[in-house]
Amino acid sequence: MKAILPLLDEQSKRPYYLQVYDYIKKAILSGEITEGEKLPSLRSLAKSTTLSVTTIEQCYNQLLVEGYIYSRAQSGYYVSRVFSHSQKAAPAKDDIFSLHVSSIDSTLRETAAPLKYDPDCFDFNKWKKCMNKVITEYSPTLFFAGDPQGEMVLRTEIAKYLYVSRGVSCTPDQIIIGAGTQQITNHLCTILRKMGIENVALETPGYLPVRNIFRDRGFAITPVDVTDRGLSIEKLPTNIRTATYVSPSNHVFTGAVMPVGRRYELLNWAAENDSYIIEDDYDSELRYFGRPVPALKGLESSSHVIYLGSFSSTLFAAVKISYMVLPDEINFLFSSIAQDYTQTCSKLEQLTLALFMETGNYQTHIKKLRKLYSQKLAAVTDTFEREASGFIDVKNTSSGVNVILKVHSDKKIDTLKKEAEDLGIPIKGIENDFIMFYYNQIPLAEIPQILTELIRVWRGAS
Repeated sequence: MKAILPLLDEQSKRPYYLQVYDYIKKAILSGEITEGEKLPSLRSLAKSTTLSVTTIEQCYNQLLVEGYIYSRAQSGYYVSRVFSHSQKAAPAKDDIFSLHVSSIDSTLRETAAPLKYDPDCFDFNKWKKCMNKVITEYSPTLFFAGDPQGEMVLRTEIAKYLYVSRGVSCTPDQIIIGAGTQQITNHLCTILRKMGIENVALETPGYLPVRNIFRDRGFAITPVDVTDRGLSIEKLPTNIRTATYVSPSNHVFTGAVMPVGRRYELLNWAAENDSYIIEDDYDSELRYFGRPVPALKGLESSSHVIYLGSFSSTLFAAVKISYMVLPDEINFLFSSIAQDYTQTCSKLEQLTLALFMETGNYQTHIKKLRKLYSQKLAAVTDTFEREASGFIDVKNTSSGVNVILKVHSDKKIDTLKKEAEDLGIPIKGIENDFIMFYYNQIPLAEIPQILTELIRVWRGAS
């Protein structure tokens, strides 16, 4: 066991647990600490660094979430198999996902509208102040068409935010803004065609609207299974240039996080096959335990990664502002098609969001959401465990706004889904007795009552 002696900067604004995390992560990636090597115990490292056990535990938890280390019961923490971008990784055997992700129906159907709006989710007064200021100060420019690439002030704020929150280094010129993920994906289809890419690999299960866009634009689609470790990289095409659409930091339906070793495998696959990775960073900021997992785009040598982000899930659905970050090498391709498109994303909303971010309101809002949603998640899991133990299994996640439920009932899935819809409860129906339950729009205080009623109905006679 090698000694771990990080140099701590008392003047730095970076918390001590992240300074130790940085030190260990760098040592693992450089090979200084090798695969299978045991790390010092929490108490041992706390003593040698003169930090608290809680601080070291925070550090180890972050390394665990990102896949740099793993734990063994009553044994300790060990270094995972992690490959740098220059190393070739052998396919890793997947662990068995207790809820059998492969059984999820890829044609997930939307249900009725959510139960009600939760006013605690967003402060419209602050948004209104920013919008009024934009109308006052920018009113002459609002009469003119917007930049096809998106307003520069917003692209600048997004670039700054990505660097701090997601570890992504880019310039405003690399960012393209559009009215929602579907418009951005349409732009991306045109760019991929100009690159000569006709094949797209998609997560299964995955985001159905994106699948439909690629299908309608004539791309050949390769479905690839998702496990509890993310995309099955060994099943990706190796004989044709391919764009692989993946959500490594928070799978859209399962919440699965791709470990860092597998992320490097995916980067290697892209480089070796002259292919590209489309990283959908869906709900990645909404992680409730530890620090949000850094984006794939933030790793070294990410020149084959196209990054997609959206504000719809963190603000409110009516704000249709999404964006993509193109690698420098292909950024010119959008410029060549920009004159063929008009910007359909509201200029007023773009400028309002830019001011909302510049004033720190967006960052404050995200912190508030994390706290609120973590409380809702706890209320959901506690209620199901208390009221439905043995009847409903909960696949808990530490991110996103949903949990997966396995219902032990003789009722068919369509019946369970219909009963939930009749109560106005926001779910998505999944085959084989799986239910995707969304809690984000349910007021915190009402969760126990609403779930208790749902359980009562589900337990009732068919």
